Amino acid sequence: MTSTPPLDVAEDAAALAPGQIRYGALLLGRATPYRWTTLTGWEALPGLDSGTVLRSGAHGAHPGALLAQTRIVGLEDIVIRAEPGHAGEAVRQMRAHLAVTTDEQPLLVRLDRRGPLLAWVRPVRLDIPITPPFAVGIATGGAIEFEASDPRRYTPAEQTTATGLPEPCLDWHLIPGTTELRGTPASTGYTTATNAGDAPTHPVITLRGPVDTPSLTHTGTGAVLEYRLTLDPGECLVIDTYAGTVTTGDGTNALDTASPRSHPEHAFTLAPGENVLAFRANPEATPDPRAAADLRWRSAHW
Repeated sequence: MTSTPPLDVAEDAAALAPGQIRYGALLLGRATPYRWTTLTGWEALPGLDSGTVLRSGAHGAHPGALLAQTRIVGLEDIVIRAEPGHAGEAVRQMRAHLAVTTDEQPLLVRLDRRGPLLAWVRPVRLDIPITPPFAVGIATGGAIEFEASDPRRYTPAEQTTATGLPEPCLDWHLIPGTTELRGTPASTGYTTATNAGDAPTHPVITLRGPVDTPSLTHTGTGAVLEYRLTLDPGECLVIDTYAGTVTTGDGTNALDTASPRSHPEHAFTLAPGENVLAFRANPEATPDPRAAADLRWRSAHW
């Protein structure tokens, strides 16, 4: 999955009508020259690799992890309609959008009023049979196949949350014109990230200075990300948990700053439902209110 997709993905998704599909800049479905009849692999579980091992000397097996393979999405029985004599140009334009590439692009699919879902894919098959109606602007029986290295489907809009370090006290001051005190609750250092899907999702986390030995803990799973470095004011550390990368704000690799108690970055996910996260730092240092942990993610669906 591309960790920093085009900024207009949510805008493109909002413009889709039911029955329309967008791959990059190519729009297929109703109100387009490219009509599809059958969509395969979209509402299916991806293939699974099973870690289940048969019991020795007993019935059954020891259940192991189930790891999803790539998702294959197919469009079958595509009909292309163009002005007589212009079917070739319509096919050429389609092929231009479906060129072989190593980079994945957003695939947005809207089936009904539920709204669209998003995957990152690249085309691996294109077939447009040529039959006699081609001469009058009609091509039938076409097929497109996409492969998604990340088999999950996502809500197009990103969600965000943030928290500062826990502060030791309340900030009390007089309410102007009165003798009453008003208190500003101190930061607790906790924040909640909600994944509205049914699959775990990988957040992109940004830790901002000034902070020494920043860490983020998933209180539900116990997974910890902790880094032995000091971030000065204005500096940040970006953790892409899907790509498994850790970089400073200038792009320098900082993966080697992970502490011994830090979990592998790719193992840090947000489960379906609410996820409570705790931002902490070196307990011997005075917390600075400018320090922060920001998260962005998309709800994920199988």
